[in-house]
Amino acid sequence: MNGSKLRTPLTELVGIEHPIVQTGMGWVAGPRLVAATAQAGGLGILASATMTFPELEAAITKTTSLTDRPFGVNLRADAADAPERIDLLIRENVRVASFALAPEKELIARLKDAGVVVIPSIGAAKHAVKVAAWGADAVIVQGGEGGGHTGPVATTLLLPSVLDAVDIPVVAAGGFFDGRGLAAALSYGAAGVAMGTRFLLTQESTVPDAVKREYLARGLADTVVSTKVDGMPHRMLNTELVERLEHSGDWRGLSAAVANAARFKSMTGMKWSTLVRDGLSLRRTKDLTWSQVVMAANSAMLTKAALVEGRTDAGVLPAGQVTGIIDNLPTVAELINQIIGDALIRIDAIAALASGNPTERH
Repeated sequence: MNGSKLRTPLTELVGIEHPIVQTGMGWVAGPRLVAATAQAGGLGILASATMTFPELEAAITKTTSLTDRPFGVNLRADAADAPERIDLLIRENVRVASFALAPEKELIARLKDAGVVVIPSIGAAKHAVKVAAWGADAVIVQGGEGGGHTGPVATTLLLPSVLDAVDIPVVAAGGFFDGRGLAAALSYGAAGVAMGTRFLLTQESTVPDAVKREYLARGLADTVVSTKVDGMPHRMLNTELVERLEHSGDWRGLSAAVANAARFKSMTGMKWSTLVRDGLSLRRTKDLTWSQVVMAANSAMLTKAALVEGRTDAGVLPAGQVTGIIDNLPTVAELINQIIGDALIRIDAIAALASGNPTERH
């Protein structure tokens, strides 16, 4: 393949240069990282779930001051102020709205009518079929290798199952960090890849340097999937805190979660009534117990302790399994350019195999 760009349904849909997405990681995906990704030709996504409404307004303003290229915002469809946040995206001409939970059909229609591209994240083919029927423009599908909230099925199996189920662009996530992975995803039929941990470990990431060094020191076997943080499967680095959580009783964990929920309320300025409303919505959409609902705020505060405050002893470190392979901290531009260059080499090598003229292995 000649040239230095890869044109896919994702690049055409969003108007970006490269089929690479930086995911909306809470406490990590702020204006600096998102703008750097956009400037480098990828799609950066602001993480708004850990922002108050005024903070989101300020983050969008800051991002647009740093780049004139398309970017997105990740939203909680079940948040009490979701309609106001959607109005904000429309008003500020944000190009992409992404969702961790599938938005209702009416929300998708409202965004699409305003020209906003809607890209939910899903964890199963049946969910992709549902949001596609509701009008979603594309989906991000994350396999079990991914960090943070994740599922049990590996990307290599989940991705083809989703590709076979829908005819909208599918972005692959979970286990991607280099050009070989991008080439592989495109070979499956994906329209691009989405990465979290790889972008967390860049120079523009605001995660404290000491925390980044903690990630870089880990191996492939150093992540664990636990339900003790917020009641849902959560992939993170295995630390002493995680070990203690894993061996703690339910009541002890719930007590700590209640305290963290109070801190979350204080930090965000939320009213208890708002937290309860959001909790009721979570119970309906995810069939959670009340203890799991309370622990949802626990997750946000424990992640903030590590990724913002640098307290690796008192916080959790969401991490994809690729943590064990990453060994450097490039700029975002260096990272994206390297991924695209390596992907083109691999695609050329595969094309040569088909022509009966194999090239040397790189």
